Order: sequence, then C-alpha cells, then structure tokens
Amino acid sequence: MAGEPSLKTRALGYLARREHSRLELEKKLAAHTQDPAELSAMLDALEQLGFLSARRMLEQVVQVRRKRFGSQRIVHELREKGIAEDLIAAALPALKQTELDAAREVWRRRFAAPPTDAKDHGKQMRFLLGRGFAPEVIRRVLLPRDE
Repeated sequence: MAGEPSLKTRALGYLARREHSRLELEKKLAAHTQDPAELSAMLDALEQLGFLSARRMLEQVVQVRRKRFGSQRIVHELREKGIAEDLIAAALPALKQTELDAAREVWRRRFAAPPTDAKDHGKQMRFLLGRGFAPEVIRRVLLPRDE
C-alpha cells in the first residue's frame, strides 16, 4: 500500500472540507481498512483531540439547514448522520422556537401570495410539509388570521 494515505490522513482530509459525524467517517473510511478495530481506535483518537465532534456537526447542520427546512427534516437528517439522541433532544427546543419564522421565510421565498383556492392551498401545504415543517406551523403560515 505504498503511496496510499493513512486512515488518519484521509479522515483529516474529510474533516478539513466540512464537519462529519463519526458514522459518516466510519462509512467513508471502512473501504480503506481491513481492521474495524483500527478504524474505531483512530476515530476515538480524533474525538479526544477535538477534530471530530458530534456537537459541532449538529450545530453546523442546524445552522445550514434552518434556512430551508423544518425541524422534522433537520432531526431526520441528524439521525441519519448518527448524531446521538440526547444531543438532538437538546437542540430541539431552539429549533421549535424558530420554526414559525423559518416556515414563513421559506414560504415567502417560494410563493408570492397566499393560496387563492383549495388547489393552491394544497400545493403550498405539500411544499412546506416536504420541507419538514409541522402541520400546525403550516396552518399558521397559510392562515395567519387564526393566530
């Protein structure tokens, strides 16, 4: 394997580009080692040195995704990335607090006017549901007079 970068070099290269969760790095690096214990030990070392951080990963995903997606979709993505449930649970209240404002902003960028008929209402509702916003938040966005 002369000339092949080490696992640590590969991992640091990935982390230099963006934050990764432990699960993401494990998946990316698994093809480059025959020894899962070696990979696990190297990831443990990166966590201890502060190069790999689930909390930083969570913060980055929330910051980047909040402008476009609702809390349900963000939480789903965090789970897919292998972020611990206790970290997700700790971030959820802040996500819920900004949910309505985020939904209104996403809606405003996509649609010029409130729905004029049932077909238009359904279209706008499906769009916001697809973005991961809760139905009660969507109702408040599409029917602001109910607040």
